[in-house]
Amino acid sequence: MSVPVYIFATSQIELQYVWEQATPVAKVIIMILVVFSIVAWSVMASKAMQMRRAKKFNQYFSLEFRGQKSVLGIFERRVKVEGCPLFAVYEEGCAELAGRQKAAHAEAGSGAISLKAMEHVKRALERAVAQESVKLESGLILLAIAVSGAPFLGLLGTVWGVMSTFSYVGMQGRATLEAMAPGVAAALITTVAGLLVAIPSMFGYNWLVHNLRVLTVELDNFAQELASKMEIEFLQDDDGT
Repeated sequence: MSVPVYIFATSQIELQYVWEQATPVAKVIIMILVVFSIVAWSVMASKAMQMRRAKKFNQYFSLEFRGQKSVLGIFERRVKVEGCPLFAVYEEGCAELAGRQKAAHAEAGSGAISLKAMEHVKRALERAVAQESVKLESGLILLAIAVSGAPFLGLLGTVWGVMSTFSYVGMQGRATLEAMAPGVAAALITTVAGLLVAIPSMFGYNWLVHNLRVLTVELDNFAQELASKMEIEFLQDDDGT
């Protein structure tokens, strides 16, 4: 038998023995931690794919946007890009701009908009950036709960198991290694389970938060760039021209 196979088999036997010695409370806590782990890994996988897709789509959209002669070039083609935060911000801003243009054209017969109308467009862009940031951030609270809650659940199981072990020893009236070791080992397994949930969740959470900050900064920069181009192309001059 090779060394890795031997280690795996030994660990499996040890875990099975510890599971059999664990109290009902410890088993319930371990099952809860298993659910936490499944949820945490599911969130990490889904958010990683979402952010990866968002980055890719943002790159494609940035290249297409900077290749347009007019700010409204893509918007007027009625293009739809699902899963692209930059496009969502662009579409919201262009929709607000188009509405302000329509009102200005009805009043003055011109496609230019006033400074007040441009302020409304900027607020629409800020609102769109906030909405996209919230979408990207959704689900991270579950990872935060796993990071902070799993170790305490594990600790609760350990303390409860140790308490049960000492209570059993007290009722028996003798403290021997054979009487205490199984209970203590079974109690400690909940702490191990809690750490196995919290440690990957912590790394995943920090990585996702970093990527979220990068995407949020990218959204803010794009919104400012878009607003500047809209002002240059459509803002009405002080003399009304």
